[in-house]
Amino acid sequence: CPAPSDLRTANGTRICAQLYADNSPYYDQCCGGEVLVVDPGSDVPYMPQGWAARISSLVVGTRCELTVWSRAGKKGNSRRFGA
Repeated sequence: CPAPSDLRTANGTRICAQLYADNSPYYDQCCGGEVLVVDPGSDVPYMPQGWAARISSLVVGTRCELTVWSRAGKKGNSRRFGA
């Protein structure tokens, strides 16, 4: 997985988080498959089509916090992740 401080686009713009579709019991093989990028300041109450219940790994950038909910529309239990 990338280090939290390494989350940047090709042009150097900061990324708040990256969510990954594939996982592995071996840490060096985590953060694989398709990637969903979360930009700083994003507020997304619903997951994009095809991503619900699919994320297995995530990395949150420095100076960012990612809050996720157990149900769509920001309902249910929530959990916060940081770098």
